[in-house]
Amino acid sequence: MTVSVFISHITPLTFFCFFLLSSSAAADLNITSILSSFQNLTSFSSLLTSSSVASDLTRRQDPITLLAVPNSYLSIPPSSDLTRRLPPSSLGDILRYHVLLRYFSWTDLLQIPPSGVLVTTLLQTTSRAPANFGAVNITRNPLTNTITIQSPVTFSPSNATVLSLIKTLPYNITILAVDSLLVPYDFNLMTSETRPPLGLNITKALIDGHNFNVAAAMLSASGVVDEFEADEGGAGITLFVPTDGAFGDLPGNVRLQSLPADKKSVVLKFHVLHSYYPLGSLESIVNPVQPTLATEDNGAGSFTLNISRVNGSVAIDTGIVQASVTQTVLDQNPVAIFGVSKVLLPREVFGKDSAGAMAKPGNPVVGANFQPPETSPSPEDSPWLSGPASSPSGFHEDMKSNGERFRLQSCIVALCCIGLYLLV
Repeated sequence: MTVSVFISHITPLTFFCFFLLSSSAAADLNITSILSSFQNLTSFSSLLTSSSVASDLTRRQDPITLLAVPNSYLSIPPSSDLTRRLPPSSLGDILRYHVLLRYFSWTDLLQIPPSGVLVTTLLQTTSRAPANFGAVNITRNPLTNTITIQSPVTFSPSNATVLSLIKTLPYNITILAVDSLLVPYDFNLMTSETRPPLGLNITKALIDGHNFNVAAAMLSASGVVDEFEADEGGAGITLFVPTDGAFGDLPGNVRLQSLPADKKSVVLKFHVLHSYYPLGSLESIVNPVQPTLATEDNGAGSFTLNISRVNGSVAIDTGIVQASVTQTVLDQNPVAIFGVSKVLLPREVFGKDSAGAMAKPGNPVVGANFQPPETSPSPEDSPWLSGPASSPSGFHEDMKSNGERFRLQSCIVALCCIGLYLLV
């Protein structure tokens, strides 16, 4: 007997809508939330939080690979010696050395050549690692597929072996279990031990610069300078401060002083990155689209600065203003202050589409360059402590999304689907 199955003509449309909605999702990088599912990584997660590295990662938009040390390995030498002996600032730099600024799938790891691959870490972006000592060299034994990670310096005394893949959220983050904390070569000579005491007076530094009196007055009057100075710890901060001439060149329709206090505060925070970037790091910044302190208050993807190198200088593009770094006012880890040629006006406040409908640099476009999501090993079934680089089993897709910047996009897609449904 033949059984006929009727498939509604709406089904293809339904799948199409589901595809668009799912492809518009992106994972927020809340590393503490991700690691909370793994009881064997609680100590490592606590170190990330206490050293402020977790908050550094939350603000990043680049894909990363995190090298996590399980509790059992973190409690024995040499890792246990490092966690007990190092001050928070140095321990934070050690942990930044475990954040690879590149996404590696399990397939990518198994394709690494025996000669190795040099990969930049989050530590390298701080300029506290001399030469390329803030990078790691990843090698693979072609006979055993053992993955080893160490300093690029030949015969480095510090190295770690990949135990297994813990989790992957394509194409955002991969978490690998390794058997030891890594120490960058020549770590004791790095400037992480010579940070100045907190309490640096930013307003005084601007007044001493003799060309930033307007900015100093605005920062002091608004009260946000206190918040900036409170954020000097951890990853530090980078301020882009307009010169007095830049304020004089503002268009006649831009009246900063007449803005409500909350909007004025947002504009000032738009001039600050929540990481310490000396000039050399800005000139070679990995991700040109950088979140600001205003991003933290208004959601991922908003109030970002596009930083690049143009004609030998650092250029900053807000979407409606293009400025350049004109001078270094202060570069004293963990604070960098740079003079800029124009007031950085966020388009969310001063642009034509300030309500938030305008696309922002670096935001993904629905359907553009879509790739099938990679699979992820089931944490419950993964034999991640069974041996070096053991191949995970029970792969499954595990995509999560809480990104504010995609909600409007998803609503538009849903409305389009409903309209198509009614027209059919």
